[in-house]
Amino acid sequence: MNKITNLCQLAFRAGKVSVGDALIPSIQSKKAQIVLYAKSCGNNRKKKLNDKCKFYNIPCYELNDEIFSNISHRSIQSLAITDKGFAVAIQKEMKGLVI
Repeated sequence: MNKITNLCQLAFRAGKVSVGDALIPSIQSKKAQIVLYAKSCGNNRKKKLNDKCKFYNIPCYELNDEIFSNISHRSIQSLAITDKGFAVAIQKEMKGLVI
């Protein structure tokens, strides 16, 4: 597992993640610090997440499916990190990663 996966797992366990129906409202209320979604996510979902994040100035990244399969026992395709510290650490790791 890589550092991004570990940081996402820690954020998930700490309850600093929005998934499912809470994802879009967390973007709109600007609680989300960074949004991540899987490559296998549907085109409509990708467009909606990218458009919302662009409008609210929230960084949005597409990641490999393996990262999302290792985050939780639940099936997750997209998530928002709501903690600034986790978001900064993930963005720092993303700079060296070519996606």
